[in-house]
Amino acid sequence: MALLVQKFGGTSVGTVERIEAIAEKVQRFREQGHDIVVVVSAMSGETNRLVDLAYQMHDTPTPRELDVILSTGEQVTIALLSMALNRRNCPATSYTGWQVPIKTDSQHNKARIESIDTDGVRADLDAGRVVVVAGFQGVDSAGNITTLGRGGSDTTAVALAAALEADECQIYTDVDGVYTTDPRVVEGARRLDKITFEEMLEMASLGSKVLQIRAVEFAGKYNVTLRVLHSFEDGPGTLITLEEQDEMEQPVVSGIAFNRDEAKLTIKGVPDIPGVASRILGPISKANVEVDMIVQNVADDKSTDFTFTVHRNDFQKALAVVGNTSDELGAREFDGDNRIAKVSIVGVGMRSHAGVATRMFEALAAEGINIQIISTSEIKVSVVIAEKYLELAVRALHSAFELDQEPTAE
Repeated sequence: MALLVQKFGGTSVGTVERIEAIAEKVQRFREQGHDIVVVVSAMSGETNRLVDLAYQMHDTPTPRELDVILSTGEQVTIALLSMALNRRNCPATSYTGWQVPIKTDSQHNKARIESIDTDGVRADLDAGRVVVVAGFQGVDSAGNITTLGRGGSDTTAVALAAALEADECQIYTDVDGVYTTDPRVVEGARRLDKITFEEMLEMASLGSKVLQIRAVEFAGKYNVTLRVLHSFEDGPGTLITLEEQDEMEQPVVSGIAFNRDEAKLTIKGVPDIPGVASRILGPISKANVEVDMIVQNVADDKSTDFTFTVHRNDFQKALAVVGNTSDELGAREFDGDNRIAKVSIVGVGMRSHAGVATRMFEALAAEGINIQIISTSEIKVSVVIAEKYLELAVRALHSAFELDQEPTAE
């Protein structure tokens, strides 16, 4: 029998009834003889409620105290699930992050896991108990409660699976696996049986919301077998694994990711001299704005147009910074556009197939969609387009690369 780490997110434990359903699922696995560690998030909406409470009390709550209040959401869930399991004569013990302990650095609200002491967890497993662990939290060397930031529960589950050398880490969510693209956009989107860590990392970073980037990075680093499954429906889900498995059939493109939360800024007519890029992006970095795609065009008059993209939430802040930089550099003009989107094709098969980008561009051209920026890597091609064409572009690319069809071995 296997040692499984199972993670359930906020929607999966959003009500008492759903927690009861999760308890039944966990009990079935336990009855099959598996050792089970369950990682849970706070009930859906609870973390936002706690954040609102904190900001009602103080405009800028102390990060340490914010972590103290945020960590209580998961504490409620682990207790409720453990109660539900114990009532079913399925012995269970709950652990907060500091009780495990999951040891982190001291960066409150965005801590990083440094180590996990698994002795207590292993003792409970050996005694036949299900171990229920609060996701999203840990403790630093001074004994302060910390939280892991966005996607923290996924990261907790993967880190525990790595520390315990679990056979599989199962991420349960409201979809039954990883799809070729969002089924809400493309009716023919297909669930993938398998996808590589590398592809999943790209998909997550490019807009796919199924798994958090940190969790995928952690799983790839420590070779943790990941599987994405539906919380309340049976099925095989999607296995996230290493590319080296010979039996895997690799299509040229495995999936299409997209992100609506994009904005671009351009400074035109900047002197084409060494260091101009750092003079433009340095102030952006100091404003704590992350830059994604960058393109630079040099004109015959030895001036350059410099364009980059940022998250849409940072658009106004970045635009103000660019305005100041434009004046300092004596640029001809500057402008911005927050009505753009990024569409990306992803697949390890690109390494061994030529003409993939051309096929992508032709598919978009056939729909009259203009490409504003292009970015490539070994296994992905991303383009920036007008937001109004996003869904049309995704459907066109899904069809062009025949992602609605099962892959065949070549």
